[in-house]
Amino acid sequence: MTIKSFFVADADGRVTRTQVLIHIALGLMVLGGFLYLSVVRLGLTLDFGVLWGFRVRIWQGFVNTVLLSLTAMVISLLIGFAAALGSRSRVLFLRYLCKIYVSFIRGTPLIAQIYLFFYIIGTAWGVDNRFLAGAIILSVFEGAYITEIIRGGMESIEATQLEAASAVGLNRWQTMRLVELPQVTSRILPGLAGQFASVIKDSSLLSIIAVVELTQTMREITATNFAFFVAYFFLAALYFALTFPVTLFSHWLEKRFRYEA
Repeated sequence: MTIKSFFVADADGRVTRTQVLIHIALGLMVLGGFLYLSVVRLGLTLDFGVLWGFRVRIWQGFVNTVLLSLTAMVISLLIGFAAALGSRSRVLFLRYLCKIYVSFIRGTPLIAQIYLFFYIIGTAWGVDNRFLAGAIILSVFEGAYITEIIRGGMESIEATQLEAASAVGLNRWQTMRLVELPQVTSRILPGLAGQFASVIKDSSLLSIIAVVELTQTMREITATNFAFFVAYFFLAALYFALTFPVTLFSHWLEKRFRYEA
């Protein structure tokens, strides 16, 4: 392999696994070098050792973030699937109720929804467990985006396949189970994997209602030692450690389930 071929993809755009790993490492080195130079120019001294005494609390925040994200992802999948079916329903009230839900959630910022759902709706209905409230809020928010992912997957199924299923005597349920569901699943998996990375990042905003996850934990730590730069550099690294493997998995799924439109 020549030096040029090592740094440039072939004519078909293909790259080897070795090239991928090495160039990811190079990219991380460039990013790390830029951050290091920025710190040096500001004359900052980053002593990450100050966080060692808070390792138990940081670990608890890390675990809570993972649990919160997984819980929200499962619930949002249920919401998204139900809303995607509802948006295609022949019952007009149900169809437009689902469309209003998606439009409202996608058209307003998450931080506004957190305040609205926690302090107004949550208080009105007696939801005082902050972890549960955070999981529900995050699920409702992410469910709107998952609705569109699932709906897009459903609408990508060619009409000729549905006509063929009807011609061989399959009813609506059998058509969905045997024809639509397997294809929709393979087509939406990459998008859902990518959405999971968004769930992890969006969970950080729940710190504004004191849900004990990574960001809230770091806010509590910096309130005692004022090591803001150290804490938030480390916080960014922890979130990256969670989301980067998910992003790689999403890209792998895209290649695995790529199909011709």
